[in-house]
Amino acid sequence: MAKQIQAIRGMNDILPTQSPLWQKLEAVLRETVAAYGYSEIRTPIVESTDLFKRSIGEVTDIVEKEMYTFADRNGDYLTLRPEGTASTVRAGNEHGLLYNQEQRLWYMGPMFRHERPQKGRYRQFHQFGVEVYGIASADIDAEVLMMSARLWEKLGISEHVTLELNTLGDPAERALYRDALIAFLEQYKEQLDEDCQRRMYTNPLRVLDTKNPEIQALLADAPELMDYLGEESRAHFSHLCELLDAVGIQYKINPRLVRGLDYYNRTVFEWVTQSLGAQGTVLAGGRYDGLVGQLGGKDTPAVGFAMGLERIVLMLETLGLTEDVPGAVDLYVSAMGDSCRIEAIKVAQELRAIAGLKVMSHCGGGNFKKQMKRADKSGARIAILIGENELANQQVAVKFLREEKEQELVARDALATYIAELI
Repeated sequence: MAKQIQAIRGMNDILPTQSPLWQKLEAVLRETVAAYGYSEIRTPIVESTDLFKRSIGEVTDIVEKEMYTFADRNGDYLTLRPEGTASTVRAGNEHGLLYNQEQRLWYMGPMFRHERPQKGRYRQFHQFGVEVYGIASADIDAEVLMMSARLWEKLGISEHVTLELNTLGDPAERALYRDALIAFLEQYKEQLDEDCQRRMYTNPLRVLDTKNPEIQALLADAPELMDYLGEESRAHFSHLCELLDAVGIQYKINPRLVRGLDYYNRTVFEWVTQSLGAQGTVLAGGRYDGLVGQLGGKDTPAVGFAMGLERIVLMLETLGLTEDVPGAVDLYVSAMGDSCRIEAIKVAQELRAIAGLKVMSHCGGGNFKKQMKRADKSGARIAILIGENELANQQVAVKFLREEKEQELVARDALATYIAELI
């Protein structure tokens, strides 16, 4: 027997029993962004490696350790996209969508990072994100946060997530803070772990994001970025908070929140949960006004967020919020006898014309018990049975599989109306 080939570690199959929950989540995402007037953009999963080095930053875990990069036959270095923002900016610049224009965009699809696989985090994972271009004011920051809050409401998990906010100021303000932070860290250089020592001069703000509890204790006395902000940056953040207060979105200001990518400025945010055990981020983003220019376009204000779908699916399952996930099938149509097969196929095809109705037709023959076993396994609410008596009398039998109701006989020419009213 040939050796069985298995999926690559950290790249998982989504099985038929799991896909209805994914479909429900994806439908909620699409409905929500449509309600805010956002348009979909689809970009390739493979991009030039330079795109991510220039956008994410070379001194980041993603670029240094996690990207799937390879040389193609022409010797060009290509990378499986590790995130969606850089690709969206590249597409916007390339097709002239951004300069002196407003764009409200969303995307959804697979991303790739060579991380250590663990529950809710995989090497191929799926992200949903929104990106807005051409609006510099804090009201658009508030809008994307209101949109994310609306998502939690629609999914029923609002009580299980908390919004954390911070501001990183503009590049000049951050440069002043960077110098002050390095000076502070140098006092404790020998006490920093290897990662923090490496980042101290290349990307010192990332030290603030360390998960090492001993270093977090040292950082309690570190200078705070808020103290280095100018009037304009303070006003932007203050207005954002005012707008969130006005619509009743609660938040916590976290001065240690910096995000892991180099391109962020001013507003940064994370929605976090403790429902998955250790506190985890389920959605994150912020403002990145310099990235469009950094990637060859004209300077354009921008803000956005991304969320990992695997973590949201895991959260819905953990909280038991899967009961209303629609099944794959509403009706199962069976023929009880060879003479009834053609009629059963016709009935199934006609019922599929009813909007939104999912109908499975039994194939392969078999006795009544076998057919009912398959009907039950399909998850259908109702079985439509056609035997010789029903065929002769131009009727069908309606059997309720999930309810304590008597089987009914329905006239063949009234079936579509009967089912439409029932479903």
